[in-house]
Amino acid sequence: MRDWQLGLVLSTSALMVGAAASAELKTIEEILDEQRPKVVEVADALWHAAELGYLENSSSRVLGDYLSANGFSVERQSAQLPTAFVASAGRGSPVIGILAEFDALPGMSQAAVPAREVLVDKAAGHACGHNLFGAGSVAAAVGLAKSLQLTGREGTVRVYGTPAEEGGSGKVYMTRVGLFDDVDVVLHWHPGDRNNASPESTTANKSGRFEFHGVASHAAGSPERGRSALDGVEAMNHMVNMMREHVPSQARIHYIITDGGAAPNIVPEFAEVYYYVRHPKPEQVVSLFERVVAAARGAALGTGTRMNYEVMHGNYPVLRNDVLARVFDRHMRLLGGIDYSAAEQSFADTLYTSLIEPSLQIGSQSEIQPFRFRQKMGSTDVGDVSWSVPTAGFSTATWVPGTPSHSWQAVAASGMSIGHKGMMLAAKVIALSADELFRNPRLIRSARAEFVKNRGVDFKYEALLGDREPPLDYRK
Repeated sequence: MRDWQLGLVLSTSALMVGAAASAELKTIEEILDEQRPKVVEVADALWHAAELGYLENSSSRVLGDYLSANGFSVERQSAQLPTAFVASAGRGSPVIGILAEFDALPGMSQAAVPAREVLVDKAAGHACGHNLFGAGSVAAAVGLAKSLQLTGREGTVRVYGTPAEEGGSGKVYMTRVGLFDDVDVVLHWHPGDRNNASPESTTANKSGRFEFHGVASHAAGSPERGRSALDGVEAMNHMVNMMREHVPSQARIHYIITDGGAAPNIVPEFAEVYYYVRHPKPEQVVSLFERVVAAARGAALGTGTRMNYEVMHGNYPVLRNDVLARVFDRHMRLLGGIDYSAAEQSFADTLYTSLIEPSLQIGSQSEIQPFRFRQKMGSTDVGDVSWSVPTAGFSTATWVPGTPSHSWQAVAASGMSIGHKGMMLAAKVIALSADELFRNPRLIRSARAEFVKNRGVDFKYEALLGDREPPLDYRK
């Protein structure tokens, strides 16, 4: 039996947890229960701040200060990113990394109520629950570090505060400069509408802003003297849309026109369109993106305009790791799902009526989903981390079952007690799983063996976004 296969067997065996270990696990849960009021306070502070990528100054400070107050050394502005940080506690090896995200989404303002209610003083909102992600991860790290201190065991807990996940690829820049090179495993989680620790992958993603430059003139009085930059954008979009018939079925291409001109009676001198290209395989994304660029060049030629483009971000797909996923799954099942109070049930019932074709029923938040591989069509910069170090994640039911991410319903639940319950479950799953990895180095070796097998021994990391500098102003 191979080492990583042996790890799968060991990680699923409850015999590993004896009486002494069970008492230790209970200690971690008690630590986290004691931390809960402060963790909720941190999560709510991030929810109210709702800061966009690379602008998360307050959110980054709140998370770093919480870690510092609990004995972590905190290095801020890591990888020359103004809101990134790396915090460490403990001593020696193994080194377990925990990811913490905290950026919000533009245009997603919403109150913590079960009906659509925009907050007039806010433009952004935590429609992906990153306020919970960040707070839950730092809570897990604190619980784990305190347990290591109590037991006297060696091991280092390291928290990576990773900004701008939503389109800014913060983790890619942190990976590119080698911040994960000395880490044994990386653990993470994500808010969601279900409790699920199945192994998964995502799509690779590459995005770009395409600018078209034309010649302005009066659209009625002298249109022949103008060259419309918007015509260039629309010609590009038309060609890309025709291209959809001739791309792999798992490809995803989407765009928005970010600037279409100033007034109908002026031939637009400038126009811009923003594209995302996705596919489960990085090499397919590179190929498809080149075809999109070719369409842009053809559109400029045909409309008499000039085109230039800027690659905005690029992410690898998440590389699955079943050894680590099974550790998560076992601890999640031991802890169980989430139960609603009467007030939470009323909130959920009301919000549920606003969902379009929800995929889950209310009540499923108390269940753990079956363990099976999932191919997700979204993307995340966690992918680049996962090709550098063995990595695994999971989701908990921080939202009403059936809620899609990037929705006002996700913002609402992320700002109240349903989100808090899912967050604390996630903190416990990460802390208890990491504790098992500290106690059983064989699991770490097995996870590493699977990682090398899945990645390939000859793999050399090259960021899909190339050597560009971080787009620190992409949300301004």
